[in-house]
Amino acid sequence: MSIFISIAAYRDPELLPTILDCVAKADHPEDLRFGICQQHGSDELPLVLPARINAKLIRVGWRESRGVCWARAEIMRLWAGDDVNKGGVSQEDYYLQLDSHHRFAAQWDTKLIGEFHSAGSPRPILSTYAPAYTPGQEALRAHLPTKMDLDGFTENSIAVFRPSYINGWEGMRRPLRARFVSAHFLFAPACFLMDVPYDAELYFIGEEITLAVRAFTQGYDLFHPREVIVWHEYTRDQRPKHWDDHVEPQGVELEWHKRDEISIERVRRLLTTGEDGRFGCGKVRSLRDYEQYAGIDFQQRLAQEQTWRGEEPPNTGQGGEWLPARHCWRVKAVVRRENLSALATQDAEFWYVGMHDAQGREIYREDAGRDELASVTRTDSAQIEIERVFESSLVPATWTVWPFSASSGWLSKIDGVI
Repeated sequence: MSIFISIAAYRDPELLPTILDCVAKADHPEDLRFGICQQHGSDELPLVLPARINAKLIRVGWRESRGVCWARAEIMRLWAGDDVNKGGVSQEDYYLQLDSHHRFAAQWDTKLIGEFHSAGSPRPILSTYAPAYTPGQEALRAHLPTKMDLDGFTENSIAVFRPSYINGWEGMRRPLRARFVSAHFLFAPACFLMDVPYDAELYFIGEEITLAVRAFTQGYDLFHPREVIVWHEYTRDQRPKHWDDHVEPQGVELEWHKRDEISIERVRRLLTTGEDGRFGCGKVRSLRDYEQYAGIDFQQRLAQEQTWRGEEPPNTGQGGEWLPARHCWRVKAVVRRENLSALATQDAEFWYVGMHDAQGREIYREDAGRDELASVTRTDSAQIEIERVFESSLVPATWTVWPFSASSGWLSKIDGVI
């Protein structure tokens, strides 16, 4: 069961380690075919892969790059050696879309195909915001499967998301139904490449919600895997970003913010009008069908309570009141130093900081990184205070602080009442 793997890389030294780990952890590496867009700097050598790896490479200087969606669209043109816009016939069974900074679970391909067939849908998509890893510290990765929850809307009606853990995943017999998809980890039947081709004019914000809406209206069903398949590096610290490079002093064709303005208007129009066409909504379901399923109103920038809580869709008639994400909360978590181990302050990679409702469901998360921890723990006071200001339609009832040690992984969890 062969897989076409799309990897878009922007000046990323993790590209080669990602490909090598992908191949090494697969049950059937001979069934993998890679399409790679390497957007490189002058100091980066061409990607050289072992002969056993089946790959096609687009290599372009970073100044010629038009953004991540453009790169993914270019990769789709490599599918089956034909231009997908001309209806090329694929020899692969599945499509896997990734970023260039990932690590993989053992037997990831067998597990992913098993999840695909257990979904109970003729056209499933498996996707999520994968848990994090840090290069060089792969052994300390979290192994709890994750889902995507609504985090709010931009002023242009674009839905944005945050990750949370899947409760009760151990007893699940099928993947969890989802409202949203992630652009950095998306697994679908290969026909997805023809049904939902990438719009190269999109830039960044709105990439994921348009994928979800377009796929759903084309008749695909959305799911989150029940177990961790891949890990993703989120920070890319000390590495160039597209929006840092593509500014006027660098002599680029078009500055990033101008591309972004064009892109945001395209996304807003799709989400509020349901326009069709090659890069618009499908004809199997309507935009309104998606909004009812997900419990979202793009025009009004509202969501049902069931959606804000991250409960499994589809939303029912009892999905709850329609609420905006406009209540601003200021919460201070006060941790007694005596409740922390020495590793929590001396060897911390980060502290998970989460807010939960009265039923224990996460409604906001903003971890404390090394810089913040150095600031809040610099004195010998008996109490350590961490403050968070956030918007949520749901009332926070408890907070959780959960230190993650660089040498020992997750330490003891500390909870408090708000």
